[in-house]
Amino acid sequence: MELRVIDKTDEQLRIEVAGEDHTFMNVLKGSLLETPGVAAATYDVNPEQSGGQTEPILTLKTEPGVDPLDALADAAGRVQDTTRAFRDAFEAAP
Repeated sequence: MELRVIDKTDEQLRIEVAGEDHTFMNVLKGSLLETPGVAAATYDVNPEQSGGQTEPILTLKTEPGVDPLDALADAAGRVQDTTRAFRDAFEAAP
């Protein structure tokens, strides 16, 4: 996975997440929306209406005083923990 920052301010982040589709982007968006200090999170994967864009663009807005990169790191860490717990439970199942 490659990440490319398109735009970053104190309370907003737009990044391109190369190589991913709705499956991962929905999970990440859901985790972001559960992150304290996140005001909004969405993504776009619509080449026809985005000037030929083929990779997802994640847009994240945070409340004042919350760095969007920190919020993204927290959300991604929770996705990783959840995935690890699921894998462990799956492997332990009879």
